[in-house]
Amino acid sequence: MEACGWPGVPEKGWACAPDAQWFNMDAHPECMGEFVWTGWDYLGGPYWADDMVKKFKIKGIHSCATGFIDLAGFPKDTFWLFQSRWRPDLPMAHIVPHWNWPDRIGKVTPVHVFTSGDEGELFLNGRSLGRQKKDPKNWKKAYRLTWDDVVYEPGTLKVVTYKKGAPWAEKTICTTGSAAQLKLEVEDGAEAGSDLVFVNLEVQDAEGRFVPDAAVDVTFAVKGPCELVATDNGDEADFASFHSPTRRTFSGRLQAIVRLNPSAAGASITAAASGLNPCEIPVRR
Repeated sequence: MEACGWPGVPEKGWACAPDAQWFNMDAHPECMGEFVWTGWDYLGGPYWADDMVKKFKIKGIHSCATGFIDLAGFPKDTFWLFQSRWRPDLPMAHIVPHWNWPDRIGKVTPVHVFTSGDEGELFLNGRSLGRQKKDPKNWKKAYRLTWDDVVYEPGTLKVVTYKKGAPWAEKTICTTGSAAQLKLEVEDGAEAGSDLVFVNLEVQDAEGRFVPDAAVDVTFAVKGPCELVATDNGDEADFASFHSPTRRTFSGRLQAIVRLNPSAAGASITAAASGLNPCEIPVRR
């Protein structure tokens, strides 16, 4: 039986919120497991692609974007919700949304926290906004902590979570400055025998803080015994070629894939964007 079709769940049809599915699964211990479509975004649109093209007058569907990991391998916010469910013994907390909203000053901006803890207290610029507990009787609050009446103001948002009354995990996010520099990092975990290296880029402000809403055009270039194979930003609405050395960051991030000649040394990659400090790092496995 599908969780999304059970009585009492507002989302009826072919899909539902993860919280609603888990709520019904927990109410039915005979349930063998869950089905997620999909964990990782993939190329190729869903079956209603033609209807979407006509309705929204777009070029086409670039990918199926229902995963909790995007095309470039970057985790979306919902990744942390699933992690809190699937790894209950891992101390973690994740705040949604980011805190760069210059157009929302003075407006109500709900804040949700995904955590493997069962209780949390939220602070905005040092002021407590109250302590919340997960409510196992309400599917909307059984798997996340919610503060729905937060009035946005720039600054620092912090959550302190607890589990069974004991301190569990903390998370702090803040309003950042504008984009000022780029940072590159070679991704760990290359497969044995692979000649591909994944290089991740993030946009930072002048203080080195990640800028989650940055959208800047970045150009990659490689030096030495290697070649730039592809670039991606994880944005399903971006139709730029994967082979283009210039891509726009999405949610402040970008990825380059480099093929490395393992028999030689001295390879590196650079990233540059207009008005920002460029960066360069060695490329090696």
